[in-house]
Amino acid sequence: MTSVQMSAGDELLEKYLDCCSRGDLEKVSVMMSHSSELMNQRGETGWTALMFAARNGHFELAKLLLSKGCDTTTTNRSGQTARDVALFWGHRHIARLLSTSRDHDTRQVLSSRAVDEPENYFNREFLNRTSDKRTHSEWLAAKRSSPETVFILFHNLNPLVTSRAEDGNDGRSDMTLCKLTVSSVEQLLKKSETVVIFLGVEKQERCPNPSVWQEGDGLVAWFALNTENDPTESIKAKDPNSFFLNGPMPGLLKLSDDDAGVIAQARSVLAWHSRYSFCPTCGSKTKVEEAGYKRTCLRAGCRSLQGVHNTCYPRVDPVVIMLVIHPDGNQCLLGRKKIFPPGMFSCLAGFIEPGEMIEAAVRREVLEESGVQVGVVQYLSCQAWPMPSCLMIGCHCVAVTTDIKVDENEIEEARWFTRQQVIDALVKDKQAVFNMPPRQAIAHYLIKHWIGFNSNL
Repeated sequence: MTSVQMSAGDELLEKYLDCCSRGDLEKVSVMMSHSSELMNQRGETGWTALMFAARNGHFELAKLLLSKGCDTTTTNRSGQTARDVALFWGHRHIARLLSTSRDHDTRQVLSSRAVDEPENYFNREFLNRTSDKRTHSEWLAAKRSSPETVFILFHNLNPLVTSRAEDGNDGRSDMTLCKLTVSSVEQLLKKSETVVIFLGVEKQERCPNPSVWQEGDGLVAWFALNTENDPTESIKAKDPNSFFLNGPMPGLLKLSDDDAGVIAQARSVLAWHSRYSFCPTCGSKTKVEEAGYKRTCLRAGCRSLQGVHNTCYPRVDPVVIMLVIHPDGNQCLLGRKKIFPPGMFSCLAGFIEPGEMIEAAVRREVLEESGVQVGVVQYLSCQAWPMPSCLMIGCHCVAVTTDIKVDENEIEEARWFTRQQVIDALVKDKQAVFNMPPRQAIAHYLIKHWIGFNSNL
């Protein structure tokens, strides 16, 4: 008897959600009058009535559901609220309606969504940057001479790492950054060609009062060093299993998440120093200030010394990277460059131009590289990418045309892949028709996140 009742309940819910998807206001009202419990129930796909109204632009139905007390904070299996769905499909009038109705509960919504933020590779903040200490020369000097301080060393932007074979049959290696002490690098610190930057201090559960920073404050500071000359002979107590990791790819992807986060900060700033030893305004020499986060022109009267000029500070290059979704919702567009490993396809990407919005950059880059026109754009997540100092801004977007015409200067091939083909590639099925980008790349996250979407999104 219970199973019959449950089946009847499931059938009623399915009919109710179908009416919501079609925007049948009259039938929805009648069904809700008989069973108010239907309003916040989820179907097999994890979607509620309000999500279907938001997906299909049914403004009056959304108003009705809200007037009955429908929960706007409920999320589907992809972690999206009804407002997220409305924004994704361009129904901004519904998104505004949902925003207004949830103002009283904004804190709860923001805190619940913050927990779901992905922690992309290179993004882990193992260190507290303590940027307020970059101008405290005495504190920095004390930390540079402290035996507890950690130094990581780069030679031409290649980090010194240690690799030891793990026990096991998989042949994997355990690669970590070499953490050196001041006694090991003291000769390098004395050389004028060595660039030294302060990275921060190790995070602690209970930090001392920031107003009483002293040499003995118990905080472990980290510095990064880079030199163009081979520093091997200058290093004391060097690990025999250590070496400089030549080339950023794919080597940097083998580090732990903690080390990758440190590398993203250190390599990006050091790369900037390697390109900006001369003033970009007048061509004179510059000096390093603020613990490595500023370079100042040495020529008196240089225009760069007047006011704020971003040429004096480490640069970050914004890049849009996007997964293009087919209008039918069940295919995605991926491309490949000649430099990619055999069989690998990934998301399209390109630099944002000056004065350009993220959405405009997404549409322009997709059109330039593939010939496909894009409508709705939704930001998902970002990733630091120290090659040399990019910020990858990850988006999903919906195509409004489907014909592909690749720009062979940018990519050599672009194709639509079905949802099943992407799943096969994700699970590395023998029948897979392409290879996924590595899990450490935000492209992997963008593709995997799409697989979690309901096919009707």
